[in-house]
Amino acid sequence: MIKGKRVRLRAVERDDLPRFVAWFNDPEVLRGLTMFTPMRLADEEEWYENLAQRPMVERAFALDALDAGEWVHIGSCNLNDVDWRVRKAEAGIAIGEKAYWDQGYGSEAMLLLMEHAFNTLNLNRLSLCVFDHNDRAKHVYERLGFQIEGRLRQDHFYQGAYVDTLVMGILADEYMKR
Repeated sequence: MIKGKRVRLRAVERDDLPRFVAWFNDPEVLRGLTMFTPMRLADEEEWYENLAQRPMVERAFALDALDAGEWVHIGSCNLNDVDWRVRKAEAGIAIGEKAYWDQGYGSEAMLLLMEHAFNTLNLNRLSLCVFDHNDRAKHVYERLGFQIEGRLRQDHFYQGAYVDTLVMGILADEYMKR
């Protein structure tokens, strides 16, 4: 478990799956994700069963928030495409519980994920992709030190329109200077 002041990252458990299904069927939550079709509990159970086949460092974390002394599951985050030769990975986060949006939980979770990536796994680079219309996420990532490195024009189709995807990244030495 990776623990901060108000957030902890832990292994995903089977009883988390119904919450994931509810979140990933919510159009507001999906606005920032690449998912676009309704999800069934059976789909999420299959994902969970396949999780054990992934490298340990690429298994998703359940993201919990400390609320009135109780831990509440509010989302997930992960590292994908870890390349040990180059020492890089792609980061991802989703806060599905909308009551916890805009309260700093995502920022703290990303900081914990960055700390894990740079200080535990000894990675040199983290990247992520964010849709250009996701101003809240872009602001958080920039505040955490991520820089826009590129723009993939009309890379995603959302609600009848093409949107750009921004590629953002941060290097270990930039993180350490924070």
